[in-house]
Amino acid sequence: MAGNGMSECCGPGYASPADAMKAPREKLLYSIAIYTGTGIQKPDYLVTIDADPDSPAYSQVISRLEMPGIGDELHHMGWNACSSCHGDADMERKYLIVPGVRSTNLHIVDCATDPRNPRLHKVIEGSKIKAKTNLSAPHTVHCLGSDIIISMLGDAQGNAPGGYLHLNKDFEIVGRWENSMGDIKFGYDFWYQPRHNVMVSSEWAAPNTFMPGFDLEEVGHLKYGRELHFWDFEKKEPKQTFYLGEDGLIPLEVRFHHDPASSHGFVGAALSANIIHWWKDEGGEWQWEKIVDVENEPHPEWPIPVPGVISVILLSMDDQFLYLCNWLHGDIRQYDISDPHNAKLTGQVWMGGLLGRAPEVNGVKVTGGPQMIQLSLDGKRLYVTTSLFSTWDNQFYPEIRTNGGCMLMVNCDSDKGGMQIDPDFVVDFGKEPNGPSRCHETRYPGGDCTSDIWL
Repeated sequence: MAGNGMSECCGPGYASPADAMKAPREKLLYSIAIYTGTGIQKPDYLVTIDADPDSPAYSQVISRLEMPGIGDELHHMGWNACSSCHGDADMERKYLIVPGVRSTNLHIVDCATDPRNPRLHKVIEGSKIKAKTNLSAPHTVHCLGSDIIISMLGDAQGNAPGGYLHLNKDFEIVGRWENSMGDIKFGYDFWYQPRHNVMVSSEWAAPNTFMPGFDLEEVGHLKYGRELHFWDFEKKEPKQTFYLGEDGLIPLEVRFHHDPASSHGFVGAALSANIIHWWKDEGGEWQWEKIVDVENEPHPEWPIPVPGVISVILLSMDDQFLYLCNWLHGDIRQYDISDPHNAKLTGQVWMGGLLGRAPEVNGVKVTGGPQMIQLSLDGKRLYVTTSLFSTWDNQFYPEIRTNGGCMLMVNCDSDKGGMQIDPDFVVDFGKEPNGPSRCHETRYPGGDCTSDIWL
């Protein structure tokens, strides 16, 4: 592979999902930590965590890379290259693109020169992105062969629907990727499946709506999404939209099967707390159905039952298991989706949440709920963090200001199903040197279950 000989860190990708599952165990984790919205006037930063169980520094933060400015709200991040580049000797999985949702700054971080101590390579200023593309609020980053596309949730003024930013491999702004946004109202996550010439995108809300915090009335005023969009990937324009209605309120994370020949995919509808499954039927038409429905739970301090709020979903590399987090309820679930039309619950653990079922885990008071997850390539370890978005954290879990976030690890049975929180792994972001911070998305140096797309 290309790079400096550290194939598990720097290769452009794996030949297949099966090859990825045989990769060495992850020994480092990269995770986002934020001070934005906490009241601490310090930059957000990228942490490196030692994940080697034989290391004396196991489950400890071993380096911190601060961003140049304050108030970025680092959120999601992605690699410059993934398995869609497999076999391209000119490509190297070397850089993490780390966006700031509030600042629109894109931080290009070199994670290959010294994987234990990433360093800042370049910053693409948000003001430049807004001026050249009229886009703001970057979210999902996907490698597109040698190039990169990033979903942008708003225009330069923070209004929906936003669009897609196109960067070349040298991190230069090419322009907007899409040729048309059609009638799309909002943007959020996306995933593409080249063999079917399709990209699927989901909806959150305009930055001006979600950034101040959550207002339930704005859902009724149609300021939050409830549609799923299917694109003609080659023409770069939306082709078909599914209105999900009450079953699909705020559809967030989208995931296709890792198998590039499959047309099956899934989205988690956050407020409805449902999993929606889509697929292409024998006639070549796209269809959808609800396969998981999480019931709302009563709460003594809430005037209405509490929704689960499915903030994230993830598929194991062999496409056998789907994982989800109910951020407000506090549980992480594992479903066997060997038959994607018939999801079977096979595992469940609790950490945090509003229902009080696991307020303390491994000696740490969990404030917030399970929010972002990353699964090891072999499907055996699930890393879980607790922060959703700063203003939403403050609104639903005010104690997170003083307690900070945390990362835990869940051991998963990758054969028959089942989950158990690991008693020896915990990263307490409430004890960071500059005060309590909050952790969000996690990536591995060699790629992971949510960054790689196969051709």
